[in-house]
Amino acid sequence: MKKVTGIGGIFFKCDDPDKMKQWYQKHLGLQTDAYGTNFEWRQADNPDMKGFTQWSVNTKTSKYAGSVDQQFMINYRVENLEKLVEQLRSEGVEIIDEVESFDYGKFVHILDAEGNRVELWEPNDEEYDALVEGRTK
Repeated sequence: MKKVTGIGGIFFKCDDPDKMKQWYQKHLGLQTDAYGTNFEWRQADNPDMKGFTQWSVNTKTSKYAGSVDQQFMINYRVENLEKLVEQLRSEGVEIIDEVESFDYGKFVHILDAEGNRVELWEPNDEEYDALVEGRTK
């Protein structure tokens, strides 16, 4: 079973998310919005299908990206999230929440070997494409 298929996003903490987004926009050209920005790419095995990688900043006190000690969280794109969660659970990996479903995919969070929060995402790229286009119009 294929597990990780790519990087779905990177989330990091900072003192002032708005200032950080402005800095990245000014100096590195990221076109940011309230959520951060998205990098669009084409899937290698199906070039007609778009894929996205999310870049986002959060406050230092945000629990979304893990404990206060954790500065970054990586989101991995996966296939068949429910089956993967079953396999990870059987291997003793700590699953810290339940699988949540949205129009643009399914998510769950796990802890790695050092207790870092990791997000797993089974994307629905067509719905995500519509969501991103709606945010940028």
